[in-house]
Amino acid sequence: MSRFSKEMIESNVWRSPITLSLGAAPILQRVKEGYLVWLGIVQHIPKGSRYTIGVRIEERWLDLLELTYATYFSEKLGKEEKLTKCILVLDTLKFLISVGWEGRLVSHKHYEDLAENLNEVGKMLGGWRKSLSNPDKKNRTL
Repeated sequence: MSRFSKEMIESNVWRSPITLSLGAAPILQRVKEGYLVWLGIVQHIPKGSRYTIGVRIEERWLDLLELTYATYFSEKLGKEEKLTKCILVLDTLKFLISVGWEGRLVSHKHYEDLAENLNEVGKMLGGWRKSLSNPDKKNRTL
């Protein structure tokens, strides 16, 4: 290990901003958790399908993670448009995972875990969009 890389590691320069800010961003935490579940599942998919639909699903997970991160830290002006993209990617991801399940590439248990996670992410994104479209209301009744 070079002196430069050792100094960088010790100085915590490479500390992930996502890790530092997840307490304030439960949506990012939830998307990341879902992706980590997927990483444990993809290795059990047969090789022929792993490199076709498995790769496509993984790309959508990463798109969702990246878009959610970008949306969370973006200016308020463009946030609603980015949020709509997040929801579209989420819906595409749900569809591809259901195709994998119907093709018996994903077990019932794994599908259940992923569906639960994605449904919760969908509710969070929907609530977020609703709060952006009604800035005067905080979506709460007292």
